[in-house]
Amino acid sequence: MPFLNRLFIWLGAAVVFALQCQAKTVTYDFNVTWVNANPDGLYERKVVGINGQWPLPVIEVEKGDRLVVNMYNGLGDKSTSIHFHGMYHFNTTDMDGPSMVTQCPVAPGQSITYDFMVNQNGTYWYHCHTDNCYPDGYRQALIVHDKDAYFNDMYDEEHVITISDWYHDLMEDIEPHFITLANPTGAEPVPNSFLFNDTTGLNIPVEPGKTYLLRLINIGAFVAQYFYIEDHTFRIVEIDGIYTEPAEADILYISAAQRYSILVTMKNSTDKNYPIVTVADSVLLDLISPDLQLNQTNWLEYNHDAAHPEAVMTVDVCSDLNPFDDITLVPHDKLPLYTNPDHKLEFTVTMDNLNDGAGYSFLNDISYVRPKVPTLYSVMSSGSLASNSTIYGEYTHPVILEENEIVEIVLNNADTGSHPFHLHGHVFQLVERYPSYGPTFYDHATGDPVAYDASNASTLPDYPARRDTFVVPPQGYFVIRFKADNPGVWLFHCHIDWHLTQGLAMTFIEAPTLIQERVKIPQQHYDICAAAGVAHEGNAAGNTADFLDLTGQNEQLPWLPAGFTAKGIVAMVFSVVSAFLGMGFITMYGISDLKKGGQGQDGSSSDENGAEY
Repeated sequence: MPFLNRLFIWLGAAVVFALQCQAKTVTYDFNVTWVNANPDGLYERKVVGINGQWPLPVIEVEKGDRLVVNMYNGLGDKSTSIHFHGMYHFNTTDMDGPSMVTQCPVAPGQSITYDFMVNQNGTYWYHCHTDNCYPDGYRQALIVHDKDAYFNDMYDEEHVITISDWYHDLMEDIEPHFITLANPTGAEPVPNSFLFNDTTGLNIPVEPGKTYLLRLINIGAFVAQYFYIEDHTFRIVEIDGIYTEPAEADILYISAAQRYSILVTMKNSTDKNYPIVTVADSVLLDLISPDLQLNQTNWLEYNHDAAHPEAVMTVDVCSDLNPFDDITLVPHDKLPLYTNPDHKLEFTVTMDNLNDGAGYSFLNDISYVRPKVPTLYSVMSSGSLASNSTIYGEYTHPVILEENEIVEIVLNNADTGSHPFHLHGHVFQLVERYPSYGPTFYDHATGDPVAYDASNASTLPDYPARRDTFVVPPQGYFVIRFKADNPGVWLFHCHIDWHLTQGLAMTFIEAPTLIQERVKIPQQHYDICAAAGVAHEGNAAGNTADFLDLTGQNEQLPWLPAGFTAKGIVAMVFSVVSAFLGMGFITMYGISDLKKGGQGQDGSSSDENGAEY
């Protein structure tokens, strides 16, 4: 039997080697610098460009290719990284990209190479994963073409479409006013506009009778959007890289980070052009200025010379737009439901204040705080202690998973806002969600939160839909399952970038001893740590002498004293501000009186420069 085991290992290695020899290498060289752009035609600002250009290049590879991206950070004033959203990174978790999770931030003037095999297919994207960097424009599509996709003979051409929210101010100027005493409710900054392929008013030329594959990606930082095409229906064939059985639909709800591929067949006429309509989910916005245009019109252009009508929008998003429910999709491969979970986890999303008075996000009362050593590097340097969650720090919210465990996550949402949760390194099965899409999705948030109750669970699907980003409804819940078959360090977090900044994240350390065996971090990545002044060995506190000693770790701030509320903080702030303003006016009045009647020792009146009044 040992001989047979070795034989199987040798054969497997030979197959992998043969496949790698057949694969081609696709290389991109990225010089990341600031450039200027005015995508909405309303305001020119500096954005993160690549090779002096913006919008950024679309990364395109074929399933089975080796992807190499050489990135030089030429920003001058910002550290950065690249996360390849939706890539599994089997045995290359070190190429995943989130700073202080699987790598150190890449400091200005430094270079990093991402190098990994792409043994998957579908629609993805890439973006910066260091601080608040991707809303400044550092995000774009990543497409993995598949010559064996079952729907290849069902369409004639394809188009990649990105939708996003857009801010006129730099993130470095917005963020300091977000997590602050002056914003105790944690109200998210409202975008200034919404983009469609990084512009507005776009025409997509089409021909009558043809069928097009449209790859839709929400690369925004915050706002989900509804998508539909006037007088057209379509068939969904992919979500987040997973092929689905064709499903007829006429409207989609696409949260930040979600992707859909749809087949749209054109009409047999060139009499008119048809609006492609995107509508921002205004329920997510605390304040909507009168000049913020929530709906955008772009066009399927059948006839360049025909009219390009604006979409007529008189709908109430909460009641009139009823999108297709993604949980009902059936994967084309018919992967059965994972049964009898080995590891059951239950978390509750809350938003609350800490003792600085600012608003933060929590999973089971833990707000993620990044460690002093990237979590993956703690795995690699901790030896036999790698399976002890203590070493990763309390506030990275670490959970150790064993190889091939079936993991079930119940996510209860005690917040009145929705949250799109993304899991790195995996897709997960969509087991259950309450409430479903449609008018009740938000109407439910007028009552008390409803937590998952296994005794009242609905009938589970035989072949549940799978994706890597799933929305938990306001005051509702979802249940997901995945197989821990990918050793690595993987974040689970809300993909609303503001909520990630507030701490809505946790860390899965999956099969840590196998990570040590299989992952080989390049020396260049360690050099990047040295250049950034970040330790690459030790526990979350940077302690290499005693990995169980977390003294000095980065910590969550203490809780507010009992009895304080957000409203109370606001009242206190305004009271204090009013008091200071009042004292200021009294002081100014007093000084004014002195200036009018006061005299110096020589009997004259003057200002600080000696000018006489």
